[in-house]
Amino acid sequence: LKCNRVPTFLRTRPLVSGQPPARSPPLSAALAPITSMLDTAAEQMMVNKDFQAAFDTCDRGLKSLDGMEPEDNRAGFCILGIQALAELNQWQDVLSWVLQQYEHQENIPARIMQMCILLYSKVGEPAVMQEAARVWLLWPLNSGVSGFRTVAELYLLHILVPLGHGEEARELIAGEVGSAAFTEDQRQTALDVVEEKERRDQEAPCNPNVSPSSEITAHPQGGVIDKLAAMLRFLYRKVMMCHSGSFPLRRLFLAALLIYVLFFRLDPALPSSFMWISKLYQLLRQMWTTMFAPYYQALAQSKEL
Repeated sequence: LKCNRVPTFLRTRPLVSGQPPARSPPLSAALAPITSMLDTAAEQMMVNKDFQAAFDTCDRGLKSLDGMEPEDNRAGFCILGIQALAELNQWQDVLSWVLQQYEHQENIPARIMQMCILLYSKVGEPAVMQEAARVWLLWPLNSGVSGFRTVAELYLLHILVPLGHGEEARELIAGEVGSAAFTEDQRQTALDVVEEKERRDQEAPCNPNVSPSSEITAHPQGGVIDKLAAMLRFLYRKVMMCHSGSFPLRRLFLAALLIYVLFFRLDPALPSSFMWISKLYQLLRQMWTTMFAPYYQALAQSKEL
């Protein structure tokens, strides 16, 4: 009699009585440590304000990823890490650190590309992101992602236009990127923005007596004047209410001082502060005269009688 042997590939391990077969851990259990690290980094960033610890946690979390986790985890660590570097005033390291995580510029997620463009634009270095954003927009696979249009808008408004690259901006709008990102009306609006920027640059007065520092300080002074005018209008309304007795006088002076501190926060040691402190003093004297002059006049008349 021949013994029918079971083929090797059909053999199974005998089950131990009462013991279930071995199973791989569920995906949720495998992702639990990653989620915990994300929560820790967010707490260190938002609650503890420990930006260095938050960045270190993000860096460790990124190194612990093995490629099997969802891409949202990598993006989450990168977003928190970018914010931490910005708070640490290490913004110049952001792009290189992001490229360490994604290797190639075209692989960076749209929302992280948007953050990088806005960050470098805010610190006055939009040229740092010019090449990375251009490569990202020209990569064919990125034209279908949800944030493609936003990246194109930021690249146009925060990089090309501020740098004065009008010709490149027109090529972007009229080319494949513009066709994929914008409607016809939006493309026309973008062209109008580029032309308006060029017109302002051409009409800018070339005054050799005006230094760059004076040009920079001109805008804050204009903003201060606007705020002062708004404060005057606010206080005038409150003065009118004082006569009717509907607004306590003590609150009026407190509001005046608080508004001044919150809006201006001027250093009294600076010569530029003297004018505004003088204006505030004159304003308070005018308020005092307006509110109490009738009282003193009536008192003087009663004494004469």
